[in-house]
Amino acid sequence: MSRLHDTLSDFTYCIITGLGLSDETTAVCPNYRIETALDIYRNNYRGNLHDALSHAYPVIEQLVGKDYFRYLSRHYVDRHPSVSGNLHQYGAEMAEFIAGFESAKGLAYLPDVAELEWACHCAYFAEDAGKLDVMALAKIPQAQYADLILNTHPSCQMVRSDYPIASIWNAHQPDADGDFHVTLDGIPSHTLVSRKDHAVKISALSEPEATWLAWIRSGASLGKSTDAAVNQCAAFDLHGLLLKLIDDGVLIHFTLRSTP
Repeated sequence: MSRLHDTLSDFTYCIITGLGLSDETTAVCPNYRIETALDIYRNNYRGNLHDALSHAYPVIEQLVGKDYFRYLSRHYVDRHPSVSGNLHQYGAEMAEFIAGFESAKGLAYLPDVAELEWACHCAYFAEDAGKLDVMALAKIPQAQYADLILNTHPSCQMVRSDYPIASIWNAHQPDADGDFHVTLDGIPSHTLVSRKDHAVKISALSEPEATWLAWIRSGASLGKSTDAAVNQCAAFDLHGLLLKLIDDGVLIHFTLRSTP
C-alpha cells in the first residue's frame, strides 16, 4: 500500500510541476510509455483548471480576450495548483494574481473586476437560507428597533473599488444592451453581491449604505449601524434600504440584543 501511495504521489507531483518521474515510479510501469501518459494527464489537468477559471471569470475573459485569458490562466495554474477535488473552489487568488501580473498592469481595474466575479461565483454556491419573517419583525415595538440584530444571507458580500466595476460587470452580461462604454472616472464604488433563489444579483451601494451594511454584517445593532451611516450622510434613507434588502433576500433573520 505504501508503494502504491508513493507511486501515485510521484505521478501527481510530476503532472502538476511538469518534472519527470522518479526512477522508482518508472520501474513500476515498464510496459507503458511514461512520457506519453504524463503529457495526456498534464493536458487534461491544465485543461480542466482553465475551464474552471473560464467559468468563474467570464467577464475577465471577455475583457482581455480568449487568447490572453488562456495565457493568464496558464501562468495562474503554474503559480496556484489545485488543492481540492472540487473545482468550484478553484480560482480564489485570481484578483491578487492579476494585480501582480506584469502584462496586466495597464488594466488597473481588472483585479477589482476579478474580485467581484469571485464574489459572484461564491454567492452562487453559497448555502441556502430562509427568508426574513416580516410579520414577526413588524411585531417588534418601535422602542426596541435600535437593539435589533439583523443577519444577512450567506451569499452576501461587498466589494469596494476605485472603479465602476458594477457597470463593467453589467455591460458584459448576456442580456446587456451592447453599450460597452464605461467611464473610468476614479469615483469609489461599493457593490453588493447577493443571491435570491438561484439568481446572483449585484447592486450598487452609496457610501453610507455600504457603511451601514458593513456594520450590520459585523454584528452591530440596527441603532449603532444607522448612527454610523447618518454620521456620513444626514439624509441616509434607512427605510428605503431596508425595503430593498428585504426584497432582494439579503436580510434573512433577526434577533434582539440583550440589554442590561
